Amino acid sequence: MGSGEGARQGAVTDRRSEEAAQYRRLYNGKRWKALRAWQLAREPLCRFCLITEEVTEATVVDHIRKHNGQLDLFYAVDNLQSLCKHHHDSAKQMIDHGHKVVTYGVDGYPIELN
Repeated sequence: MGSGEGARQGAVTDRRSEEAAQYRRLYNGKRWKALRAWQLAREPLCRFCLITEEVTEATVVDHIRKHNGQLDLFYAVDNLQSLCKHHHDSAKQMIDHGHKVVTYGVDGYPIELN
């Protein structure tokens, strides 16, 4: 067994970036967990679903504007919205990547989500 091989066996590498580790610490913190619970109690239904008059429980607290690790944006109450997992993982990701997302209201008129 070469010296590199033994070192590899004992080492556990984290391939994620330091930025991702910082975000995990923020999201696992007591302050965020309390703010998340408060937001879901304040806005228990998915904001995007309500636009089309669907009633869906929100399970994700989303940052409207990307916080990029800025604590003032991360904890800003006016930067939070409640979404269902489906909309957070689909429409909101497209919006975050600069795409326009359009849905249709019950009246048939297009509505841009943002």
